[in-house]
Amino acid sequence: MPFVRHAKGLWRKSIHLHEPFNLCNMAQDVAARQEDPITLAIIGCGQRGDNYASFAIAEPTKCKIVAIAEPRPKTQKNFAALHNVDQTLVFDSWEDLHKASADTIKTVGKRLADAVVVAVQDQMHLEVVLAFAEQGYHILCEKPMSTNLDDCLKMEYAVKNAGIIFGMGHVLRYSPYTKAITDIVRSGTLGQIINAVHIEPVGHWHFAHSYVRGNWAREKDSCFSLMTKSCHDIDLLCHWLSPYTPTRVSSFGSLQHFRKASKPPAAGSATRCFDCSYESECPYSARKIYLDRVAQGITHWPASTLVDGVPDIENITYALRNGPYGRCVYESDNDVCDNQVVNLEFSNGATASFTMIAQTSLICERQTRLHFSHGEIVGDMNSFTVTNFRTGQVKKHTPKNEGGHHGGGDVGLIRTFIEAVRTGKQELLGTDISDVLRSHLTVFAAETSRKEGKVVNCEEFESEARKKLRVV
Repeated sequence: MPFVRHAKGLWRKSIHLHEPFNLCNMAQDVAARQEDPITLAIIGCGQRGDNYASFAIAEPTKCKIVAIAEPRPKTQKNFAALHNVDQTLVFDSWEDLHKASADTIKTVGKRLADAVVVAVQDQMHLEVVLAFAEQGYHILCEKPMSTNLDDCLKMEYAVKNAGIIFGMGHVLRYSPYTKAITDIVRSGTLGQIINAVHIEPVGHWHFAHSYVRGNWAREKDSCFSLMTKSCHDIDLLCHWLSPYTPTRVSSFGSLQHFRKASKPPAAGSATRCFDCSYESECPYSARKIYLDRVAQGITHWPASTLVDGVPDIENITYALRNGPYGRCVYESDNDVCDNQVVNLEFSNGATASFTMIAQTSLICERQTRLHFSHGEIVGDMNSFTVTNFRTGQVKKHTPKNEGGHHGGGDVGLIRTFIEAVRTGKQELLGTDISDVLRSHLTVFAAETSRKEGKVVNCEEFESEARKKLRVV
């Protein structure tokens, strides 16, 4: 019997639907919300949750934070104070927020907010999305969907079944830079897109922070780095090549540098930066990456991720002496790739190549070349040059950066999501849950190719995955 016929209760037995959600409810919500700010509950008040929530400060007439769930006491307190959240709607866990929501739905007949932002750790995305989708909340989920393919398929079904507005943290799509390129791609003025070359330069110390010492260092604790770092790069390629879809994918990559075999001899047996005689020469010195920056008054990311609350010299020093961020990058227990290439063939015969590389001076400043039948686009996330072969015209474009992260992509996404919720129009996001799943499937297929040393047929890969889970 197909899995979908037994969905309720199988994925998370403690979830119960207190108020059925349907298109009539959505229409009523839209009518009631044409003037009032859209209300949000933020689940996870770390860097990503804070980035999205900042829109409520910048545009208070459009968005308001009314509830939060965050386990870290100081971070919770500071976030609640910043957004003036009533203390009765401040929770230590998403489960507590979900229970309060269930009680409110049962007694008052309405949800605590219009939508939730899911910004918890990647491996928690599925259970949180399922829980709040079942209660009828519109959802903006940080990327990736989840850390395994089965969960992504389950999420697709749950979101479709709930009939909600769903946004995914593929923020690259929503920056002014990307939207300007997309407009040219869609216009057809350069003809058919034939090939794309895209590079994600992660940055040497950024990779050390997040993927050697940080939360995404071990596949078993999170996922492989192509998914956790670059799923929105693959999504961007799929977006530009749309409506054509990936048909075949191959990939190669490994962990080349951040391992004990690469440790400088001068570092000796030291396992922490504070105990290492080579530390002052090491580009991955925790003292340089965190402590020196805090001493200069730079207390935002990455230092802000090390401690609960606002980082200072004393707290950062303690964290580096005792926590994972003070470990030698060559003595850590990381296992995810620090370099990977992906080759894609699309259903119209177009091709694309993607490279994710840790060892760069650039920090996430993507480099892109798009080749068309009658022109090309070359860009660096700040500006791009368009060459039209027909006219011979060469024009440089520098779209306005609205500030924030990802060239304004974070602001662009949350603004678009809020408008989609306000109007009840999923199409404003330029994507839906099935489109999101398709690009994730491509990433999973690429990693399968890397691990198994074969070219993967994307259609067969998806078919087998759905058959295995018995989702139709």
